[in-house]
Amino acid sequence: MATWTLNNYIETQLQDPNFKNIWVEGEGEYQAQRALIEARSQAGLSQRELSRLSGVPQKTISLIESADTNTTVETLNKLAGSMGKILTIRFEDPDGTAGHLAAEA
Repeated sequence: MATWTLNNYIETQLQDPNFKNIWVEGEGEYQAQRALIEARSQAGLSQRELSRLSGVPQKTISLIESADTNTTVETLNKLAGSMGKILTIRFEDPDGTAGHLAAEA
């Protein structure tokens, strides 16, 4: 009997076009959530401390980190700057390769 993992389950579900569309639509929000949590953790800051430094309400930070809100680039940029980081956004092809941001000469 094969052991099923979450990854196995997701791979199976991604065969369903409806599931795949919903999954892809949520990927950007998920990446923003994970990036914020990781950066805040690396900076050694609590949500409350980041709120104080950035002027972004702690409740908003909590909502972003729990993927319970849509946030703006402006808010993410404030949070990044407060941690001494810059916000970087890129577009990738579905296979995971980064797309070009500038035209090649």
